[in-house]
Formats: sequence, C-alpha cells, structure tokens
Amino acid sequence: TRAPVLITGETGTGKELIARYIHRFSAAGSDKPFVAVNCAAIPASMLESILFGHERGAFTGAVTAQPGKFEQANGGTLLLDEVGELPLELQAKLLRVLQEQRVERLGGRREIELDVRVIAATNRNLQEEVAAGRFRADLLFRLDVLPLHISPLRERREDVLPLARRFIQRFAPQEAHKDLLTEEACQALLQYDWPGNVRELENMIQRALVLRNGLYIQARDLGLEPVAPTQAPAAAAQEEPLAADDGKAALRARGKW
Repeated sequence: TRAPVLITGETGTGKELIARYIHRFSAAGSDKPFVAVNCAAIPASMLESILFGHERGAFTGAVTAQPGKFEQANGGTLLLDEVGELPLELQAKLLRVLQEQRVERLGGRREIELDVRVIAATNRNLQEEVAAGRFRADLLFRLDVLPLHISPLRERREDVLPLARRFIQRFAPQEAHKDLLTEEACQALLQYDWPGNVRELENMIQRALVLRNGLYIQARDLGLEPVAPTQAPAAAAQEEPLAADDGKAALRARGKW
C-alpha cells in the first residue's frame, strides 16, 4: 500500500531506518527516490521553499527556479522527519498538498501533479500537540493512516545483544567471526536503560572498539559498571532472565521470532 505512515518513537529508536525499510519493500521499489526532510533542522522561513520549491524571483535571492522535496520525491517516498515541529501556517499548506496530490511552487502559477508516498515521523505525542493547539487535527488524521510505534530499547532488551553484535560486524568486519563481547560486557549492556536508544548503543560499541585494551570488549570499555554474570537485568525482573547469547532464544520464548 502507498497509504501514509506515521512512525512514532523516542529519539534514537531508528524511525528513519524503518521508513527506508518500508520504502525499499514497497510496491514502488527501491529504484524510486527516497527523500528525507528534517523539519526541525530547517528554519521556518526556508521550510516552505524547501518542501514546495520556488520559481525564479519568488523572493530575494531566488536567482533560479528550484524544485521542492515533493517534486524530488515524485514516484517514490517523502519522509517528513520531526513533523511535529512544523509551524501551524505551514501545516495548512502541507494538508492541501497531501489532499490534492498537487504542489505549486512559490511564485509559480502552475500546479504540478504528484505521486508521492508520505511517511511522517515524530518523537512527540501528536494527540497532545493537537489538544494544546500546536498541531492541526485534520493534518494528523491525514498522516495517521497507518500508525507505527517503535518501542524504546529499554522495553525490548532482547534486541540489545543482536544489535551490539551487528554494530561490531559493521565497525570491525575483520573480527566479525569472533564474539568480542565478554560475559560481563553482555550483562552490563542488558542492565543499562539506554536513554539514547539504538543510536546510543551504536556509538557506545564504536567507542568500545577503539578504546578496548586487548581483543575482547570488557564492561569497562563500554563505560559501564561490570555486572555479575548471574544477575538478571533490573528492568527484566518480572520476565525470564536474558541470556548473553545471540538473543534468538529470548525472542522465540516471547513469540517474537
């Protein structure tokens, strides 16, 4: 389906990665464009021009015509990352483009037909933003056709070790055949709460590979206190303890594999 998707989750959970995965396996296929826009990183005064494009002379400094991100993504997918940061006046214009599947450049007189699948992502609770008057309810209805929430890493600890080993493969491919994580390191990773989620885990593994003293990654290389191998993670006390293996056993036991 090319219906809009709204991806929610804390910072660092991998919302853009999921958006790229959806695009890659969509009906359009990975040969079509994937365009990502971080709505929080662009000044509000420039955001309209970047999204919708502009014609020459539309404003001071517009010496050439430029297509917007919607045009660039035509036939493929447009990711509106941090969509909750959009100013209200721009939300109304975005809603019209989504409804009509047409866009008009700033300073232009011609509407351009679109065939764009929109994926929006945010770390905010948009229902609360609507209640506070900071986000349009009609735009939320338009974006929230297929909601997808990504849980924080602390709520899916069975993913920690498989992800850690995947990052080792990425940053140390010549050593990927070895299990570089000691038992103490595994337990320290499982006990940690990961406020920065997967992004923090990735950075921690990369740093540990650089700072390790020897072949194996110890708990001290992670900057975490060593934990006794028999101690279960605190947040998983009500569940079965997670073993320091590849994580597959825990996934199967919880019906996630």
